Amino acid sequence: MVLGPEWQLKVAENLLLEDEQKEEKLFQHKMVKFNSLKKSDHFKHVLKGKKVNSEYFSIFAKKNFLNSNKEKMNISFVMKKKIGNAVKRNKIKRKLKAIVLKIIKIKGAINMNYTYIVFGKEKSFAENHNKLFDVMVSSFKKIS
Repeated sequence: MVLGPEWQLKVAENLLLEDEQKEEKLFQHKMVKFNSLKKSDHFKHVLKGKKVNSEYFSIFAKKNFLNSNKEKMNISFVMKKKIGNAVKRNKIKRKLKAIVLKIIKIKGAINMNYTYIVFGKEKSFAENHNKLFDVMVSSFKKIS
């Protein structure tokens, strides 16, 4: 069976669309691991970079200076000791990590070529997850 040129174009377009959709699904299901900063020099270097403040957290960002691959994101979540007890601080860090994982699944929302430090604030403990999500998305867009 021989197809006309119009049909051949339609078939080719459909195949391209299917390939693009498959790539997007693969990107969404790809798990990105967090690489935490270990050395104080690395923290100092990132703290000299871009800064975005909100009432729930502060984000510091600097272009990647560490050698890392695309499947690992250099990001650290930090809390001050003045905020509550260890349980409260860890809850805030877990909440912020979960939101960042959710944002990573949105293509282009977070620039993977940066190293980030997220300082949590006490207000984020009581705040709604969806509200924090919206604020964090806008903050990451300001950085990149």
